[in-house]
Amino acid sequence: MQDTLFQAATIILPMIVAIVFHEVAHGWMARALGDPTAEEMNRLSLNPIRHVDLVGTIILPGFLKLVGAPVFGWAKPVPVNKWRLRNPRYGMMAVAAAGPGSNLLLAGVGAILLGLLLRPYASMDDLSPLASFAAANLFNFLMINIFLALFNLLPIPPFDGSHIVEGLLPRGAARAYGRFRPYGFPLVIVLLIALPQLIPGFDLVGKVVLPPAQWLSDHYMALAQAVAGR
Repeated sequence: MQDTLFQAATIILPMIVAIVFHEVAHGWMARALGDPTAEEMNRLSLNPIRHVDLVGTIILPGFLKLVGAPVFGWAKPVPVNKWRLRNPRYGMMAVAAAGPGSNLLLAGVGAILLGLLLRPYASMDDLSPLASFAAANLFNFLMINIFLALFNLLPIPPFDGSHIVEGLLPRGAARAYGRFRPYGFPLVIVLLIALPQLIPGFDLVGKVVLPPAQWLSDHYMALAQAVAGR
């Protein structure tokens, strides 16, 4: 029970910070490219209360992490009006990319902070209980941001990757692709939860997301070790 509570405590805070920054980054980029909708609706705040969805940001990701399933979640989407962007087609690509980009930047910050935390200690066994708790939070923060960035780049509506793909396609193909957007969430459930249960070996996350996530995590951990002086 104590292990479960410890794991939950070291997952919830990193998840909230990662998701809130991800959403606000969309709004920041939209404002920079001409759309002030998020700012007008007071959604550019880093106050998590304005963005956190109880189920999507806390309960579901925590449960998935604890049972070893692919972790995904959502916050209340930051409003973006593509028609207020100076270039709606390419502006939406930049707005979409800002979310995953912010997560990769935060993963770097997490790696540096983890390295600084570990620097005074000869080994992990020497960490105090408080330092151990902080290290677990930073490690999860690093991993959650990497996974959140790559997961959101999947070209499945409503993920950010779908907006990037839509902007890259010829206009006719983009319109056809955009027709799938209303069915995005059911499609996510089918591809990520239902089909892996029904078809042995069907693992979109394991085969598409996890290999680059592992490659990135190795490099971020190398950065943490360099900062720690290992």
